[in-house]
Amino acid sequence: MLKLSVISLFTTLLVASCSKDSLDYFHPDVEIYIEQLKTGTYDAIALNDVNGMPHFGMDDIPLLLEHADDMTIIPSFPLALTFPDCKLRLGECVLWTIESIRIGRNASLGSKLVYVGADNYEGIYFLSDDDLRQAADSYRRWWEEYNNTPQIYWVNDPCYNDPLCGTPYMWW
Repeated sequence: MLKLSVISLFTTLLVASCSKDSLDYFHPDVEIYIEQLKTGTYDAIALNDVNGMPHFGMDDIPLLLEHADDMTIIPSFPLALTFPDCKLRLGECVLWTIESIRIGRNASLGSKLVYVGADNYEGIYFLSDDDLRQAADSYRRWWEEYNNTPQIYWVNDPCYNDPLCGTPYMWW
């Protein structure tokens, strides 16, 4: 009887750990990640080099870009510095995720885009929804060019492979 209970418990745990709602940080599913961010159920963890973020790759960028215009206010985001009146928009956090994939490390200490030349991390420097949509368009143009251009490792163009170069936006 004890053996049957142990097997039953093991089977239950195995099925629960493989449910559609759980996120595998080493092989993440974009849609589960987005849903968890929207519902506030994303569980940031700190495993070795994960630092609370899933191991997304370049092949995940097209699906992430589908959510870049989503202005839904989310309850929290890993590694985000929050201040009073600081709203976390899903699209901005998605762009931060894409930028982190692009550069191979966390894009910034916060997950906010600000205007170039911002003196500090005050709300007056945060982007409007329209500006955020323009930043998302810059990332889409970058992705389209990135996919259609052979990768060159030495170029003289200072804006090569930088979605925000030439825009009035930067990561803070």
